[in-house]
Amino acid sequence: MADFKHLLYSQFAKIAKAMSSPHRLEVLEYLSQREHSVESLAKVSGLTYANCSQHLQQLKAVGLVLNRKEGQHVYYSIANDMVHECLESLAKIARNNLAEVDRLIEQHLTAKDSLEAISSEDLIERLKEDSVTLIDVRPADEFQAGHIAGAINVTLSELEDFIAEYQAHKEVIAYCRGPYCILSYEAVKRMRAKGIETYRLAEGYPEWHLAGHPVDQKGSTSEK
Repeated sequence: MADFKHLLYSQFAKIAKAMSSPHRLEVLEYLSQREHSVESLAKVSGLTYANCSQHLQQLKAVGLVLNRKEGQHVYYSIANDMVHECLESLAKIARNNLAEVDRLIEQHLTAKDSLEAISSEDLIERLKEDSVTLIDVRPADEFQAGHIAGAINVTLSELEDFIAEYQAHKEVIAYCRGPYCILSYEAVKRMRAKGIETYRLAEGYPEWHLAGHPVDQKGSTSEK
């Protein structure tokens, strides 16, 4: 029995070991948004091609990611929803047990938006009432791969034009990759500075999708 437990937990430990790198956790976050080639994933993550490929191989070895080949390119995707659920749980445990996590959030995120975020349930009601404009501030490729139904894509580089042309007398709610994605915090900060009442969704697209809320893969990238 002791040998069985040791062997079993050794297998569990392989998953923990594969997720013990901050770079690999970032890679999993990006793959939660959409499928990536090694080249595009290296670019968005800031890793070299060689390092990115090495991290992907370690994740693939324990079944956290899948790959497929198309021509000269290899594309990777997250293996299943449980992988993202594991990422969520890891973040919650870290925030509950490590004071440094709260300090970093306070320094880098809360400083941009100290107001309470909007919950998914609240957003659903506001969308039904047509009382808000929902913006997805992720890059266009991630938006096209999947987004919250009713959202429009406004990247940070497009935000100033959006603000200048925005005429709807509605609150704006912004979301991005997840609860700790700086893009939505930055968008909220900029829009409030221009006098537009703006709030942040408490979670990102992957969390919304996993909860079974409405999503879309076809949407406007320029609607005001």
